[in-house]
Amino acid sequence: MSNQDHRLAGFVVIANAGVRILAGVVLCLLPVVLVLRDLADPNLRLPAIPHSAWRLHRTLTPKFERWAKERLGSGRAAQLSPRDISGTEWPLFGSLFYLWATESLQSAWETNHGLSAVAPREYAKEAVVTAARLVIDPQQASWVKIHWGTNYLKTENVFYRMLVISALTSHARLTEDTQYLPLLKDQVESLSAELDASRHGLLDDYPGECYPGDVVTAIAMLRKADRVLGTDRTDFVRRALRGFQNQALDPHGLVPYAAHAGSGEPLGPSRGCGNSYVSLFSPEIWPEQAREWYDRHTRFFWQEVWTAVGFREFPRDMKGYDWLFDVDAGPVLKGYGFAACAFGVGAARVNGHFEHAFPLTAEMYAVSCPLPGGTLLVPRLLSNATDAPFLGEAAILFNLTRLPAAGFPAQTGGSIPLFTWIVLMLQTIAGLVVAGSGYQTVRRWRRGRQPAIVRSMRLQWVLWVVLTLAGLVLSSTGRWGWGATALLGAQLLPRFRRERPTTTSG
Repeated sequence: MSNQDHRLAGFVVIANAGVRILAGVVLCLLPVVLVLRDLADPNLRLPAIPHSAWRLHRTLTPKFERWAKERLGSGRAAQLSPRDISGTEWPLFGSLFYLWATESLQSAWETNHGLSAVAPREYAKEAVVTAARLVIDPQQASWVKIHWGTNYLKTENVFYRMLVISALTSHARLTEDTQYLPLLKDQVESLSAELDASRHGLLDDYPGECYPGDVVTAIAMLRKADRVLGTDRTDFVRRALRGFQNQALDPHGLVPYAAHAGSGEPLGPSRGCGNSYVSLFSPEIWPEQAREWYDRHTRFFWQEVWTAVGFREFPRDMKGYDWLFDVDAGPVLKGYGFAACAFGVGAARVNGHFEHAFPLTAEMYAVSCPLPGGTLLVPRLLSNATDAPFLGEAAILFNLTRLPAAGFPAQTGGSIPLFTWIVLMLQTIAGLVVAGSGYQTVRRWRRGRQPAIVRSMRLQWVLWVVLTLAGLVLSSTGRWGWGATALLGAQLLPRFRRERPTTTSG
């Protein structure tokens, strides 16, 4: 091998080793340190917003604002199929999670200004305005127009109209701007009247598809809009409970995941993701019923197996559904529902059950893999990188900022599950192994312990540069999977060919 080839090979070997050391530290070891810091926060066990939520909101806000503005100007929403749930619903739902979280943080700041040097409504003003614009933008509603036509803001369409009402309510409360109040008033009056006039208190999200959890949330958002409209829908809310009583409930006495709006009858059982979702909003409108629903959710869906605790996606007495995946539930592993547990954090906090919220949060921290810059790696990877890259982080922020509803005393307790410690231990071992392998590679190269011949080193050098740059660019633009693939490909270089020992004839 020539001296020049040797220098190029050495540069690639040492650079790759440096990448492994950096990856081991940044992706494995530092996240463990950050999780341990967050677990020490006493606010996790109390009816208070944890410090990690304040930091996450600060780091997420500028990223979310840039993404929302790009989304508004891209025109991409009009090109998506209505079957593309993550591309159509997730961007708007993620925007709502961000708005809800910002409201909660602002309320906390108004009570204690020491929580942040600047009010959330101030440093997040542009993000709030852009999020509201995104939700009500007609182009973003292209998928619901396919289902409901041009009258989509007046005909059922509960899920989307709930998004609009909630976004405009949050916008008014955070900015004190009245420009959207006429639209908000129109939507509140039309949807509440339509629900009131419905036969069984239910309406469809999409034609032939009724999800009662969305109806519960819509009713809660209608009541919340009273605060900015100066109206009082107490009587409407009391009447609306009819859609969630007696025969409208599943055999466990819980709100079903799906129902037939025309007959009011459940279409199958309740599910963990739906129960956690309902328990997030029902305490604000039907406190006594909400207490009963949360107790039943715990009785039939809470489990403690495999060193972990959390909510199942299907009840314990329903066999054969321990391993699956769908767009609402996310992964279901050994019965645990990903969405059921994630939103279970917020549901437990709203209902004052911190003995459930604390262990769930500890597990959520452990598997989120927080990076030094504030990104939560795993939630980012599980989001839609193209259309809703911040959904996972916004959902976690939303859940961490929930506080007990009025009249719901905090029940403290709970401990860090063994699952959390196992994840952190494995992450530490992985970080030490990866970083250690890089260190050992550098030592071997410097001691001259390397093969003597490199195949086409100059060509390999060019390929390594291309793969490394591509990996860095792709990762920095949110294409984590492709970026990691390119960087892993660079790790395979340079390829050596060992010299065959020469033999001498006697």
